Amino acid sequence: MHAVTAPIPPWTACGGQLTIHAVPAGTDNLVWIAVAGADVALIDGPGAREALAACERLGLVPTQVWITHTHADHLGIARDLAGTLPIVGLGTIPGLTRSVDEGDRVALGPLTAQVMRTEGHLNGHLSYWIPGDDGALFCGDTLFAGGCGRLFDGPAEAMFHSLLRLASLPPRTAVCCGHEYTLDNLRFAASVEPDNQALLARIARVEATRSAGGCSLPATIGEEQATNPFLRPGSPAIRAGSGGGPLAVFTALRALKDTGAYRRTE
Repeated sequence: MHAVTAPIPPWTACGGQLTIHAVPAGTDNLVWIAVAGADVALIDGPGAREALAACERLGLVPTQVWITHTHADHLGIARDLAGTLPIVGLGTIPGLTRSVDEGDRVALGPLTAQVMRTEGHLNGHLSYWIPGDDGALFCGDTLFAGGCGRLFDGPAEAMFHSLLRLASLPPRTAVCCGHEYTLDNLRFAASVEPDNQALLARIARVEATRSAGGCSLPATIGEEQATNPFLRPGSPAIRAGSGGGPLAVFTALRALKDTGAYRRTE
């Protein structure tokens, strides 16, 4: 069973020009459906079945596929739809029709997504940002709600640089990441910054949502700035536990989360 079992309400962005649907797929992946005008982009996913079923239910006709990176649980949707829809991404992606990279732009109806190379989790990882005070960011496994991706390719400096770029986006930007990992990420955050009141309040909200089977996403950049420890290396509590400059603090935090020690009980 997927981590999300309750219906997920749509989210609007870009002054109402963009509608975003989150579709549970696999075990904890989310396929994002971005709708602007008559254009419908399917973004990442382990396969196409769930996204196509959602489109049929919503009366949408997919027009393109965007891929953030080449892990199987994100490009499976491209494999399933190769030869039937335009597929946008970077690297070895089944059916790729347009290779994009840093600085490129991808049209979505009346809107335009800016392509950002956000490496650290995986070389060649992309994020797609649709600008605006209330824009949307489709960031795969770089920035998670309350956390960030593992450093499969690294180095830590690459991920840290990517996160700083994403953290500089407008605070109301919707963060549409690839997995429902939020509650676990926030529990780690509380283990390193236990007195962060914004974090404690967010944990309470997410616990209520998740206990009902709901989805905690999208988050916003503002929420991440206030509660995500990987964006907060200057926090006195986090610095005290890790020491050194911002990059050293980030590197220590990522290594600490990888141990899973925060999940252990006495």
